[in-house]
Amino acid sequence: MEHENIINYIKENNIPKVKFAFADIDGVMRGKVISTKKFLEGLKTGYGFCDVVFGWDSNDVCYDNVQLTGWHTGYPDRLCYIDLSTFRNVPWQDDIPFFLADYSGPHGNTVPADPRSLLKKIVAECKAMGYHAEFAQEFEWFNFKETPQTLQDKGFANMTPLTPGMFGYSILRTSQNSGFYYDLFNLLTKFNIPIEGLHTETGPGVYEAAIEHCDALAAADKAALLKTAVKEIASMHGITATFMAKWNQNLPGCSGHIHQSLWDEGQTENLFYDGTEANKMSELHKQYLAGQLYCMPHLLPMYAPTINSYKRLVEGAWAPTTITWGVDNRTTALRVINTAINYTRLETRIPGSDTNPYLAIAAALASGLYGIKNKLKLDVAPTVGNGYENKSNGSLHANLFDAATAMQKSSVAKELFGEEFVEHFTQTRIWEHRQYAKSVSDWELKRYFEVI
Repeated sequence: MEHENIINYIKENNIPKVKFAFADIDGVMRGKVISTKKFLEGLKTGYGFCDVVFGWDSNDVCYDNVQLTGWHTGYPDRLCYIDLSTFRNVPWQDDIPFFLADYSGPHGNTVPADPRSLLKKIVAECKAMGYHAEFAQEFEWFNFKETPQTLQDKGFANMTPLTPGMFGYSILRTSQNSGFYYDLFNLLTKFNIPIEGLHTETGPGVYEAAIEHCDALAAADKAALLKTAVKEIASMHGITATFMAKWNQNLPGCSGHIHQSLWDEGQTENLFYDGTEANKMSELHKQYLAGQLYCMPHLLPMYAPTINSYKRLVEGAWAPTTITWGVDNRTTALRVINTAINYTRLETRIPGSDTNPYLAIAAALASGLYGIKNKLKLDVAPTVGNGYENKSNGSLHANLFDAATAMQKSSVAKELFGEEFVEHFTQTRIWEHRQYAKSVSDWELKRYFEVI
């Protein structure tokens, strides 16, 4: 729908209010419901929003180590701008009009830490190089017969999963919860998050959804919205959905794999495919993959942003631990899929479902383009067999602190995303480590309380 038609639609239908939101540094949606009058008045001038949304963590605790905002700035308003092209109605909320916003206004990006604005910049660079980037992110998550209140009352222990046992790709389990299952598929699609596939994964109450691929920015929008939408739809059924990367040490983690390919500007030719080359990979594809391999240790927190992310990145857990690639190999960090011309793509397998899609997709695209710009040679051989055992090209950082401090010092990260973003983002990750470091875990209590 054209921008003018969107405005006319809202006016002509006497719609009294609209809803808008943007993703903070953790990918958490922050937003408001505003009157139609305020919506129309702010389309060009922007909407004031307290910049504490980039000055606190996912639990609304203010950072003490960032310069962007804080007590030293007085937490002023910053202007965000609604992107009319993101218009959709929320089918489970009386079809209220919904829009995404970011901090890219008429004077450029006003908040260097804004994830959507950062991705827009990388997408613009991609287009300037003559490429169209197609992306899709897929998610796994666990569902529980719990509410926010019961979780608090139970202290997040002894939670009841939606279904028992390990039953991947189960037709039976989804039929037993068909109301929730089909609401997910149907309502997400109506919300302009078209689902390519939805099924159970192995684990009690775990689902996986694959979103149809589209251009990189829209793909990130849909991925970010899916996480919130799933939680809202689940809540309607008395269910709580979690996108933690690893909620239980004895169960599989939850992935957020990213699929990607580059096409010509007319979107008629997949530039990653060359049937005459080994593994059907074009030279462009090889350079793109080489860029991701090279940049991976510099950008790891953008793929694995939480303390919990690294509990998933362990050997034998269907998540990578080494800087490797392979053809249709699910033990490597990067997986080449080349079954057909139009479906030839690269899958980045590091991200879990706890990622901020804007940052994870920005990291994947920017590092791939880095390989193309610098004509990097793919001199790392594809891994055949167990990727966990192939440490010849190095291993991923094992925890958030090491990954964040490496990125903070990285000239590559600063070249790709700018010093202001890198400093703010890495400081928020170091803050996250500090909060964890001073906590006392159940593991410590069980191990030391009586015996030591």
